[in-house]
Amino acid sequence: MELAVELVALLSTVGIAAFTVVKVARLFAPRRESASTDVTARLEALERDVQSLQHEQAETQERLDFAERLLSKVREERRLGS
Repeated sequence: MELAVELVALLSTVGIAAFTVVKVARLFAPRRESASTDVTARLEALERDVQSLQHEQAETQERLDFAERLLSKVREERRLGS
């Protein structure tokens, strides 16, 4: 019986010591950044690309609107001239 008590005491002591060491190591471990610099740079590049595409799409829409107005004007002139 004495051996069992000693074994439980030893395991408890080692367990508590290991738990404490792990907790302290986690406290002093360097924190990971929210995003690496590579991921941040890629995200910024994607944002620039999206902004560029949005600008190009807006210009294309303006040109389409202009072409539609011209076609509408020509059709109206033909209708009135005939």
